[in-house]
Amino acid sequence: MNEWQAREQAHLERVGALIGAHQRRRARHEIHPVHDFLFDYYSIRPGRLRQWHPGIGVVLQGPGTERFLQRRGYQQTHDGVAALPGSNAPGRLEAVRWIRSLLQACVSRPPQYACFGLHEWAMVYRSPDRRHAAVPLRLSEEEIARVVETGPICCSHFDAFRFFTPEARPLNRIQPGPDDRIVHEQRGCLHVNMDLFKWTGKLLPWSSSELLLDTLALAFRIREIDMRASPYDLSQYDYEPIRIETPGGRLAYETHQRAFAEQALPLRRRLIDVCDAVLA
Repeated sequence: MNEWQAREQAHLERVGALIGAHQRRRARHEIHPVHDFLFDYYSIRPGRLRQWHPGIGVVLQGPGTERFLQRRGYQQTHDGVAALPGSNAPGRLEAVRWIRSLLQACVSRPPQYACFGLHEWAMVYRSPDRRHAAVPLRLSEEEIARVVETGPICCSHFDAFRFFTPEARPLNRIQPGPDDRIVHEQRGCLHVNMDLFKWTGKLLPWSSSELLLDTLALAFRIREIDMRASPYDLSQYDYEPIRIETPGGRLAYETHQRAFAEQALPLRRRLIDVCDAVLA
């Protein structure tokens, strides 16, 4: 087994460890409100996760490399098979420039730690509809409303804000839109750091599959805190709530926020390096 085949095998083993429980639940037609969300929300299916990519700048040699030529972005070179940006449409390169701008903005902008996870509360505020309808709430509707109304709510992430109830949207300090992410997004936000998984997926095959799984592992950890800080009762899944309606809960949430911002920073910089290599 040569070096790239060893990397591919290690990747497949890691994928199995990360998504095995998800696939077993899917086979039983069960849904986990915490971890399964990532596969539906980001639309990166298990089959795509299993497909290994070495990343830009790596040339594959030896038997077995011909199968990579069946994938988008790979070319035969004088030295072997490699993922090259020249084989892609200019429109995709423009998307890479936009992703890089967003990543760099989040690196350059000071992180903010004052949201306390209230986005999940704003998604159920004064509404009978819930995204996780099968999961009970741990507080009454009036208690949830009191927490939201005493806020303040300062969500800067459009993909969270767009799920606010109509009554909650005017309570947010800003009104982020789909076209101003670069203006508002910042790396203290849990969802912005979970999104590194999405951006890595969009940069395939130039981003490596190792980086993809690194961002997925981080997204799993963040998602757990995201939901533990929500108004949902996850005791049946053995999750203790982070009671952000209390001073102690807010301090605990901010501690997690700060840790995730630090863990995400080297991953974000690795993604910027990928973009730079593609655009060089």
